Amino acid sequence: MSRLIIMSNRVSAPMAKSDGAQGGLAVALTAALREHDGIWFGWSGETSADNKVNITTFDGVTSATVDLTAQDVDEYYNGYANRTLWPLFHFRLGLTEFDREFQGGYERVNRAFAQMFAPHLLPDDLIWVHDYHLIPLGWLLRQQGFANRIGFFLHIPWPPTNLLTTLPDHGRLVESMFAYDVVSFQTEESLESFVHYVTTQMNGSFDGDTKLTVNNKTICVIACPIGIDAQEFIAAANGPVAADSCARMAASSAGRSLIVGVDRLDYSKGLEERFAGYERYLQNHPEKRKHVYLLQIAPPSRSDVDTYQRIRASLNALSGQINGEYADIDWVPIRYVNQGYPRDQLAGVYRAARIGLVTPLRDGMNLVAKEYVAAQDPKDPGVLILSRFAGAACQLKGALLINPYSADDISEAIETALAMPRGERIARWQPMFDSVREHDVMWWRERFIAALAG
Repeated sequence: MSRLIIMSNRVSAPMAKSDGAQGGLAVALTAALREHDGIWFGWSGETSADNKVNITTFDGVTSATVDLTAQDVDEYYNGYANRTLWPLFHFRLGLTEFDREFQGGYERVNRAFAQMFAPHLLPDDLIWVHDYHLIPLGWLLRQQGFANRIGFFLHIPWPPTNLLTTLPDHGRLVESMFAYDVVSFQTEESLESFVHYVTTQMNGSFDGDTKLTVNNKTICVIACPIGIDAQEFIAAANGPVAADSCARMAASSAGRSLIVGVDRLDYSKGLEERFAGYERYLQNHPEKRKHVYLLQIAPPSRSDVDTYQRIRASLNALSGQINGEYADIDWVPIRYVNQGYPRDQLAGVYRAARIGLVTPLRDGMNLVAKEYVAAQDPKDPGVLILSRFAGAACQLKGALLINPYSADDISEAIETALAMPRGERIARWQPMFDSVREHDVMWWRERFIAALAG
């Protein structure tokens, strides 16, 4: 049986189940690595001048990591990955920075990864490359003579052609993806945008199914939406930690309805617009103000990037302004928390919440929406309010789908959700729960690997 080799920007080392912090993606991939005797390659997260590959094995999973120099981190990670590709792929052209040094650092680090990891690869390994940080890695491995089956999965959206063409050397980036045997996206929309670019800008042809061809090179392209570790998360939601968390939230709510949002502190998550929509609800329904509150959990990320510093400052100001305007001595409308929590504890928070507010401006999938659905009490579920621009909206059709840019849309959805009778809530929740359970992260992993194995 072929080994499975995973390559990603960061490596998630396996940890004890009791830790509760390991995400569903890491759980699925580490399980696959155990089954296939594989290796997970990536950046250590550390900076140094030492480019030695450090190999460790823990709990049956082998990881191989390398340090990057401070210049590499600045140009490859903070630069091209997170100041060029991330905003562009999330349709935020106004925030996208085009810098040749960023592009040079991105190509340099991808080339270094290919060179450093190559000695550890075997001819029949299945190689699975992840996400926008490493788009050209498959092409660079081919340059070193590897004929292995190599696949690529993009976790974030793929932009429309007219946006992608603003990227310098966009054609070269897309052409490098034809070194893969399988290229997968989260949604049909992203897949269609990729096919549109290839057929209109590269004179490619598409068979209408999965085969995309350019210059006699044919690759398989699929939409394969990622899921959560549903079985584990449902068990956690019914476990003692979640029960304690749920009880604590109920006690602190003092009979008020809890609206919860859980997001990385990122401009793509629509947090400023969410706060504005919630404020609109408070403005429109003064008689209901003290009957509801919003808990927004937003752990910081990418704090070295200027745009992330600005969004944090903006949200601090907005939450303070809303609380200052509407709070009373025994009630505040927003509890705004800048730290993360273990997933089993979050499961209890989700269950306690009458509304899950998931309103990204653009998202590849958004697993918080699926976690919220999985955590609900089947006899009395809450209501998911979901941006129509999240990839999860394609699967979670029982949610109240809204335009996250519209404060009125958000306000009206909150009003509808709070007034929704239990029968309708159950009828909306059940098909979403079935979808989350059926199309979980293991389903996603097995579907991709089956396509990659050919």
